[in-house]
Amino acid sequence: MNPNMTSMAAMRSFRRDPSVVGRRLPPGTVRRILGVARPYQRDLVFFLLLVVGSSLIGVITPLLAGNIVNRIASLDGTSGDIVRIALFIAGLAVVDAAISLGTRWYSARIGEGVIYDLRSRVFAHVQRMPVAFFTRTQTGALVSRLNNDVVGAQQAFTSTLSGVVSNVIGLVLTAGVMLTLSWQITLLSLVLVPLFVLPARRIGSRLQEITRESYELNASMNTSMTERFNVAGALLVKLFGRPEAEERSFSDRAARVRDIGVLSAMYGRFFFTALTLVAALATALVYGLGGYLAFTGSLSPGDVVALALLLSRLYGPLTALANVRVDVMSAMVSFDRVFEVLDLPPMIREADDAVPVPAGDRSIEFDSVAFSYPAAEDVSLPSLEEVSLPEHGGPVDVLHDVSFRVEPGHLVALVGHSGAGKSTIASLVSRLYDVTGGSVRVGGVDVRSATMASLRDAIGVVSQDAHLFHDTMRNNLLYARPEATEEQLWSALEGAHIAELVRSLPDGLDTVVGDRGHRLSGGEKQRLAIARVLLKAPGIVILDEATAHLDSESEAAVQQALDAALTGRTSLVIAHRLSTVRNADRILVIDGGRIAESGTHAELLALGGRYADLHRTQFADGERRPVAAT
Repeated sequence: MNPNMTSMAAMRSFRRDPSVVGRRLPPGTVRRILGVARPYQRDLVFFLLLVVGSSLIGVITPLLAGNIVNRIASLDGTSGDIVRIALFIAGLAVVDAAISLGTRWYSARIGEGVIYDLRSRVFAHVQRMPVAFFTRTQTGALVSRLNNDVVGAQQAFTSTLSGVVSNVIGLVLTAGVMLTLSWQITLLSLVLVPLFVLPARRIGSRLQEITRESYELNASMNTSMTERFNVAGALLVKLFGRPEAEERSFSDRAARVRDIGVLSAMYGRFFFTALTLVAALATALVYGLGGYLAFTGSLSPGDVVALALLLSRLYGPLTALANVRVDVMSAMVSFDRVFEVLDLPPMIREADDAVPVPAGDRSIEFDSVAFSYPAAEDVSLPSLEEVSLPEHGGPVDVLHDVSFRVEPGHLVALVGHSGAGKSTIASLVSRLYDVTGGSVRVGGVDVRSATMASLRDAIGVVSQDAHLFHDTMRNNLLYARPEATEEQLWSALEGAHIAELVRSLPDGLDTVVGDRGHRLSGGEKQRLAIARVLLKAPGIVILDEATAHLDSESEAAVQQALDAALTGRTSLVIAHRLSTVRNADRILVIDGGRIAESGTHAELLALGGRYADLHRTQFADGERRPVAAT
């Protein structure tokens, strides 16, 4: 290994936080790491053999150089012998260069393969997690597991493994050969090691402090930029923010990162300078003492040269191995953090004997349903949350003995005050959560016994704030049905009453909607979301307050689109404005997690209960005042 590369690896080792050594890893971590490496065991064997070969060449070359010096000094042999040895050294250099390319290829193949495997596994696993997981987890912390920790784990098989193997082999071979040549010079050379290692440790602890501070400052700046550079954040800053204060705060943190960068660079230069100085002093010692021994006949001139060359390969491995425990544990901790995510079981899982929802039956039935939101430890990890608090106050019942049936093709509306449980009921139909008591059936099949794919195909949802990806209108629509034709796309747009708008745009369906659809108005975004549901063509449609925050004109346009979306389909509608559900086949008034009243609009008004009170509140004095959403 190149001495400069070795010293750089040593510096990185000193920068790492030694506190990881004290971390207790779960039993079986090493076995699991070996399991990750199993697909690459053949590549690892070749990789390690190449590393060993490079170490051997590094020791053989100085000995051959010493042999040449001895032959020249004693005029032993012919010039042809010297040329042959020189050519052999050149050949070894070519072989070492080829080995270097080979080790880099195997290192990249193994490392990138491990990154691919772990990232794919973590991403697929996270996709199976319930909604409760995402409501608690910090997105940045989760992305860090997919990036930083996966890369840290990958280094266990490349830089850490190759570094330890090459340094151990190189150190043993170099020290062994030097001892055979001159044990006096070897021992005196080793005396100088503490002059470098002890100050390097002090520098290393300071580097750890400023590096940690730099990471924290960079994370803070990234968070600030992420929050202020998305559309919603930018609008908030422009409307309520103080640009001068924002700039000053950011500049202060950036300036500290700059200063840390300069300080870190100087520490790094001091590190390399100290290593170079100690190596130079040791080399001077070799030539001085070796020259004296050569004149007294105790050592040959070639051995002096060989010792000087070997010495340059002694200090790098020694310093790199000084913190090898930190290197190894840093890699293992990264693996542990990845395994921590993979070991969190998804609460919503498909049963082994799951059956598809019948195509012809699109009924919805709640049978004595009780529900409480899961506790934090059941759905998330404290390490992925900045503040670990129980969701919705912890596992407290929010639904109690809820029973009703929606016949195929009928529309049932859920109304009630904020926090009554309307959205919770809707989320149980599409199995975003599982009931804690009773059952929810779609098409006569308990959703816990249905295949996830058939349930997903059977149900379409339009939420209060329909999410659109930062992509074209076409791709946002095709997300619901990738195989849809151009004709089907325009048919869905026509049904959602947004085709005319799309045709008027210069890029038509290829218009980019912007971050979260912010280039569209609220009504346009909702109609595009409705078009997406129409393209999917599900048998069941759930509307979760789809017109809650629209003005009257937008509401009218969206309501027309909703009428098209609901025609002929089983519908469960969470109503914010009672005027939108007058014609529902049945209206359920939800209060305190229970069905307080049930009937048609006329029946509930005649009853004079909670629904009549809600109606009077919204239409008092001819003015409509909306009820807060769940």
